[in-house]
Amino acid sequence: MGYPIYQVDAFTNKPFAGNPAAVCLLLNAEKSPQWMQQVAMEMNLSETAFLMPQGDGWELRWFTPTVEVDLCGHATLASAHVLFTQGLAQADEVIQFYTASALLTARLEDDWLELDFPAEPPWREAINPGIIQALGVKPLFAGRNRIDYLVEVASEEEILALKPDMGRLGELTERGVMVTAPATREGYDFVSRFFAPGVGIDEDPVTGSAHCCLGPYWQPRLNKSSFLAWQASSRGGEVKVRLQGDRVILGGQAVLVTQGELLSRKIAAKTSIQREE
Repeated sequence: MGYPIYQVDAFTNKPFAGNPAAVCLLLNAEKSPQWMQQVAMEMNLSETAFLMPQGDGWELRWFTPTVEVDLCGHATLASAHVLFTQGLAQADEVIQFYTASALLTARLEDDWLELDFPAEPPWREAINPGIIQALGVKPLFAGRNRIDYLVEVASEEEILALKPDMGRLGELTERGVMVTAPATREGYDFVSRFFAPGVGIDEDPVTGSAHCCLGPYWQPRLNKSSFLAWQASSRGGEVKVRLQGDRVILGGQAVLVTQGELLSRKIAAKTSIQREE
């Protein structure tokens, strides 16, 4: 018996953009965290999500190729996309995900998926000068939230030009560091990039959970509570961000790229090869 597995490009409406995530359905079996970690290593994507039925919703866990993480936006979006497209959730349903970061929900809104996440606001704090040196920037703001470091720079051009020293960033004691600036591209409010070599991800293409921090950060600076954000990795992706009290609603689109079966047993090789005469 195998397990259905999918690869979804999240926070994009076209394949080979946004952030790819694997989603593995464990419908009738329990697997150990060690097994899940091995699968994530095999998939070698920034995140692999595992979904298991639980009461009126789904238990959801996320793994990078090296560690389990407590919060991941794009793999949650990918998981919701799989449940809706594979008939495991109805179009008018609010999906409930039981996670290490408490209850998260997902719903369809026109052609977009909306995720209800906890806000993770930042505070100003002196951070290791080595991080700033590794980024090679002059920060307008430096601080952190519960999960990551946050650095603001002056312009979108600086964001695009970033070439961090990944070896030095790999010494981070937190998950990663997000770098942000006001957007100059038409239609967008702010841009960002996210680096997390310490958990096996040099640069994350689109980081939903980072926007749980970026939304609250930009709210007083831009004097608004709804944003369209661009994460300026080489793949790129857009995230709708809407603040509601101590929650952040993240909006994104997704594309199913591949689907198959994760085999749970070895496939015996043929012992002979039939030759053509």
